[in-house]
Amino acid sequence: MCKIKGEVTLSILSIVLQILLGLGFLMFGYQKFTSDEMKQGFHYFGYGDGFRLFTGVVEVLAGLIVLAGIWIGALATVGGIMIVVTMIGAILTHVKIKDSIKNMSMPIILFIMGGIVMIINWNALF
Repeated sequence: MCKIKGEVTLSILSIVLQILLGLGFLMFGYQKFTSDEMKQGFHYFGYGDGFRLFTGVVEVLAGLIVLAGIWIGALATVGGIMIVVTMIGAILTHVKIKDSIKNMSMPIILFIMGGIVMIINWNALF
């Protein structure tokens, strides 16, 4: 009985994180297409418009996939992987420009959240 209770708790945790990540990444991705601040930020980091738009597409897809993963567990894993990889890129970008840990906190938190979703749903891939 304890095992079932633990699985339900992990399932609820995953769903909550998937909703937060899904909505967040839809918003972050959309901003890559519309925000002048994002354009300036990517240029500051040394990236062109093509990479900004590519990142926006990846973030929107990751958001949609992680949300769809609420119903299809394998998609939660795939979405989690996409988020983890994207946040590794974001963290490395901050490291590259010698940014403060404070400015890296959001990508680090999102990396951890994506990793948790990925791990909880890993067995759904097989």
